[in-house]
This record gives sequence, C-alpha cells and structure tokens, in this order.
Amino acid sequence: MNIAFVPVRCGSKSIIFKNIKDFCGKPLVYWCLSALQNSKNIDKIFLATDCEEIRSIVNNFSFSKVNLYDRSEENSSDSASTESVMMEFLDKNSFDDDDLFLLVQATSPLTQTKDFDKALNMMKVAKSDSLLTCVRTKRFFWNDNGTPLNYNYLSRPRRQDFDGMLMENGAFYINTIRNIKVNKNRLSGKISIYEMEEFTATEIDENDDWIVAESLMRKYVLSGKDRPVIKLFLSDVDGTLTDASMYYGENGEEFKKFNTHDGKGFELLRAAGIKTGMITSENTNIVKNRAKKIKADYLYQGLEHKEKLVIVKEICHKEGIALTDVAYIGDDINCKELLESVGIAACPSDALKEIKNIPNITILSKKGGYGVVREFADIIIGNQV
Repeated sequence: MNIAFVPVRCGSKSIIFKNIKDFCGKPLVYWCLSALQNSKNIDKIFLATDCEEIRSIVNNFSFSKVNLYDRSEENSSDSASTESVMMEFLDKNSFDDDDLFLLVQATSPLTQTKDFDKALNMMKVAKSDSLLTCVRTKRFFWNDNGTPLNYNYLSRPRRQDFDGMLMENGAFYINTIRNIKVNKNRLSGKISIYEMEEFTATEIDENDDWIVAESLMRKYVLSGKDRPVIKLFLSDVDGTLTDASMYYGENGEEFKKFNTHDGKGFELLRAAGIKTGMITSENTNIVKNRAKKIKADYLYQGLEHKEKLVIVKEICHKEGIALTDVAYIGDDINCKELLESVGIAACPSDALKEIKNIPNITILSKKGGYGVVREFADIIIGNQV
C-alpha cells in the first residue's frame, strides 16, 4: 500500500492560515491533495491537522482517498518537528512494514500527479530504501572563507556546460513504514533523488514566495501545454444553473430560480468566441425561455444520461470539433458519462460525491444556482488568454 501523509496546522507566523488561503482560486492545501487523489498509485491520503477550519474546508473537497487525522497539540506547536507528528501518526495507526509512506508538503503546490507516479516508479526500479525530491540549480556557491564551493572561478563555466548542484525542494519524501519507525527519519538507507522541474524550487514560507509561486503555477501548471482550447461550453440546468429546488404556485405553476451572474458568464463566453449550450434531462418552457434570454447556441431537453454524450458528439461533428474541445459542468449522476469524456469538466461544490470523485474534475467553490457557472466560465476564459 502507498500512503500519503500531509501535515498542516493552524499556526503560521509569516502567512496567517496559509494552508487554506486562496492560491490560484483554491485553498493552498487543495493542490497537493488533488494531485495525490488523481494518482492511481496512491491508495490512501491522511491529512494531519489541529485546525477545525482546515478540517471543514478539506471535507468539502470530498476527495475519496482523503482521511483526516487529529494531530496532538504537542506536535502542532512551532517547535514540533515534522518527524514528531509522523511518529505520532504511525504509533496510533497500524500499517504493514513494507508499505510506502509519502510525506507531502502542502507548501509545494506546484507538485503534480506525474511527479508522484514517476518517483514511485523510480524508487521501485532503483530498489532504493527512500527517496527525496530535488531541483537542479546552476548558481555558483561560495564558502564563508572566500573559496568557491562548486566551481573554479579561474575557469568559469558557461551555464550550458555546467552540471550545477541538486537542491532539496521539499516537495515530498518516500520511505517504508519500517525504515521510518526504526530510524525516526523521513530518509534512510540507499536514497534515490527524483529531479523535478526547475520551477518547483519555490516553497511557500513568506508572502513574496506566494506571489512568485502563483505566477509559476499559472505559467507552468494551470496553462499546461496539453490543456485543450475550449470551443464549446455546455451546462446542465437543475442543480447547476439552478439550486435544484422546485417551486410551485397555488395553481400548479412551476418556477425555477436562475442567477444573473451565470447569464453574464454565457455573455462573456460568447464574447471570447466560445459557443454555448444548455443540456438537461427535464423539458420545460422555463428552460427554453432562459436559453433564449442568454442567447445559448444550443438547447437540448428531455435527455437521459446516456443520450447526453450522444447529443454532444453530434454537436461536435456539426461544429467540426473534438470532445476535448468541450467544457461541461454538471452535478449529478446523469452528467457522469459526459463529464468523464469532455476536455475540461467541472461541478458545483454541492455536487454528488460520485461526481466530485471523477478524476481531474474541477470542484468549484460555489453551489449550484449561486453563480457557479460564471465561476467556471471565468476559469475557461482565463486559461485561454
């Protein structure tokens, strides 16, 4: 079994509540948990915290692999070491000695799923006892006594000819349960080094680190080369464009409550050259009128969940685009197949748990009917700027 352990606490002197402070649109701790959740090689994730605010926010992520561990007050102080909370956790939980333990730092949000997967494979191939992550730096270092540490100043090498040095970036560490218990340390024995990309050198400890890390996140991770260019934006209706409530008048009239911010989202998408549509299982004049009001290019009603994907494929054929060019937001089981097939998928914060567990889905901060479609639209537009 591969177990990930993420220690976070309330106390932070430099950045108050930094682990749940907004970082590129999500709480900071979200990014490492999401990367771990999406790894097929990670079996369980334990978030160790002393903070009720952190517990509440992490619970709202609804990540199926994440479990909360209440770390002691003693091991949540400024003076407590990471090793101390690791040992506390292992003393109170039973795992096999050969299980792998990944210590993952929430303050390294640039770590991606591929990094965990590649590192685990490297450790297996190298048959090493433990592993740490590093980045390669090509800076020149000196000793206090005025002597160079890693180069000859009389023959200064060009950057392209200089191997540089490996610097620990603190992203994550891997060891066996047995080794940690015996050595009381995150590293031991034969150590492998997993070299990460240079931009992952930044750890968030100070406010300036935050500014730099957000910029790097947007450049190297969120705008990734493989991110699709969206040409069609589709939304479910009930539970997404509405709050899923059903309103009836005394004479049997049916009403739905829509959010004006979502309407603006559709307008902004059109202005960005992205076609839009609404696709729903119900069939009402209310939805028809709303689609007309927001000038949606497509409206399909009365569809079963299997039909949604079929219809979207037909739209793609008509528009000459691929499913990977489509963004879709939905909240319930009848949206699942389509959400699993499109280029970018998202759901409201109050979506069904099974929907939230779809790999790589974006779980938005707002609930259905409260501007969540506008939130998703802003993300799509921002990614294509």
